[in-house]
Amino acid sequence: LLFLNQLQKDLEEVKELLTKATRKRLRDVLMTEKHKLELEMKNQPPPRPKDVAEEEKSLGGYTVKINNYGWDQSDKFIKIYISLNGVQKLPAENVQVNFTERSFDLLVKNLNGKNYTMTFNNLLKPISVEGSSRKIKTDTVLVMCKKKHEEKWECLTQVEKESKEKEKAAYDTSDPSEGLMNLLKKMYAEGDDEMKRTINKAWVESREKQSKGDIPMDI
Repeated sequence: LLFLNQLQKDLEEVKELLTKATRKRLRDVLMTEKHKLELEMKNQPPPRPKDVAEEEKSLGGYTVKINNYGWDQSDKFIKIYISLNGVQKLPAENVQVNFTERSFDLLVKNLNGKNYTMTFNNLLKPISVEGSSRKIKTDTVLVMCKKKHEEKWECLTQVEKESKEKEKAAYDTSDPSEGLMNLLKKMYAEGDDEMKRTINKAWVESREKQSKGDIPMDI
């Protein structure tokens, strides 16, 4: 819920900047960021059921959301690898995974005084709840999602697929300078303050050179 509030604040700020922006390129960058934020908000997981939330609250200790993972696939399974030091020392019931046809939740209780959670929503394709499971290995939890259909997944989630398709459409252009501009827009939209300052400085210097006739292109 906190992350969703942050996304909402970011979106409001982008909309406010859009009302003030006059340069087309800057408006394009802001529109790209606006669409990205709206997509991210749309694909946020629904509020967790009260009983699950209450269970986590009753666990005590500090709860950490897991963001780092690796994944692989075979004809029958999607395999997600989550590194957690010492997880093999826990009782098996402390590592719980709940599956639905298009999602799974991982909860690891009381590992070195902390609880760990990971949620995957909007999986790219349906999985078999009955055929899915988890395995505990040395310093690793392996989540095995059984594919409903034996086909290759190009990515894990629907959000990743939509993001890749947008990027491909943005760079699929016969004009190299347009492709460069699209790349700069992406870097600006996703960059931190230092990256934004660097790109802004490059634009200013490039305009100064153009006005002196040093370079012909308008970047």
